[in-house]
Amino acid sequence: MNILRVKALLGAGCFSIALIGAAAVPAHAGGLERGWYDIDLLFDPAQVTGEVTGTYVMPQRDLKNVKDADPSDGNLNALGRSSTARDTESYWVPSVGIKVGMGPIDCLGDYSQPIGASSNPGANWAGAQGNVNTQVKSEAFGATCSYKMDLGKGQFRFIGGVFHEDVSGFKEQLVAPIPAIFGTGIGRLDLEGDGWGWRAGVAYEIPDIALRASLVYNSAVKLDDLSGTLDLTQVPGFINPLNPFLGRVTDVSGSSEVPQSVELKLQSGIAPGWLAFGSIKWVDWSVLQSIPFCPTGVAVCTTTSPTRLTSLDLLYRDGWTVAAGIGHKFNDQWSGAAGITWDRGTTTGLSAQTDTWTLSAGVAYTPTQNVEVRLGGALGVLTSGHIHSVVGSDGVTYGTDYTADFGNDLVSAISGSFKVKW
Repeated sequence: MNILRVKALLGAGCFSIALIGAAAVPAHAGGLERGWYDIDLLFDPAQVTGEVTGTYVMPQRDLKNVKDADPSDGNLNALGRSSTARDTESYWVPSVGIKVGMGPIDCLGDYSQPIGASSNPGANWAGAQGNVNTQVKSEAFGATCSYKMDLGKGQFRFIGGVFHEDVSGFKEQLVAPIPAIFGTGIGRLDLEGDGWGWRAGVAYEIPDIALRASLVYNSAVKLDDLSGTLDLTQVPGFINPLNPFLGRVTDVSGSSEVPQSVELKLQSGIAPGWLAFGSIKWVDWSVLQSIPFCPTGVAVCTTTSPTRLTSLDLLYRDGWTVAAGIGHKFNDQWSGAAGITWDRGTTTGLSAQTDTWTLSAGVAYTPTQNVEVRLGGALGVLTSGHIHSVVGSDGVTYGTDYTADFGNDLVSAISGSFKVKW
């Protein structure tokens, strides 16, 4: 949930207004997006500013009419597994930043969790061969600076920075439904990797009318060293004597990336005490198709490679997020904002990540010039759809484990922030 501090006109003078609102949904947007990258603190007019923010997101995506589409190892519906499941879990998205200004130069150091995933439907449902438990998390540390110069009635900024991102996670799925005496039949893939990214952008501001326009590009983060283990110790070898990897842990490796993105943000005072704002963001999620993993040491690992042990099949399409809102200052201590966000779903049929519509609102309390406390909330709709198999651009059919339906579901979020200025 982005929290902005901006200025708006009040007669011939100006006042500060803290806004919460328009970006609550990106905490549960398409692909693997969580907090993504937010450098709004860089624009704070104070010489030194520190901010801590936490957002708690509660998606409630429920799958129904689940059918086992791969009965080769036994039909899970016939074995009594449930035809319904909760596909999502609630999660926190924290962020911390500190901004320092020195004349025309402003610099921001920040910590965030740009991507993540949390789904734990368990093993007792008919889609367990596709997912039992999936958890992904990331941690990013960034340094971003800007140089501003006078231009016309306002100031023009050049923006640049770098960030380092660590990504880790695991996925469990049912490999074979076997009697408990032989094991759970569940396989687990653990992975971790890291990489560097960079950002560049421009901005133009006219403080007297609270106008700001910014355009920022964030590069992809290459995870060429993505490595981990495939644990099949709960699947005994006698299930398939021709498979030497059953009943053991195997080191695996592969490569992927956190996608590049471009974001345009606009805001402007529209009347005394009123401000309008909006944004549009594109994320290149379509680079994440099928991500293969092979035993460590294999020279070439592709989706169709005979040495491929497993893969993460995503088949995403690009993500788009559009937001708009309005803010108002009630008095010297209180201000508020409300907004609406549309996030285009990234699914092509393999997941339940369809379009999301969200309304958000928040208030900001400024007891002194040096302290701001902000609270916000959001309520949205995860639109309906159907999970089914998809033929990829490589001609391979993915998502043959199960099919499922889902209706319009709710997502909600609450956010709090504490900012101190020196």
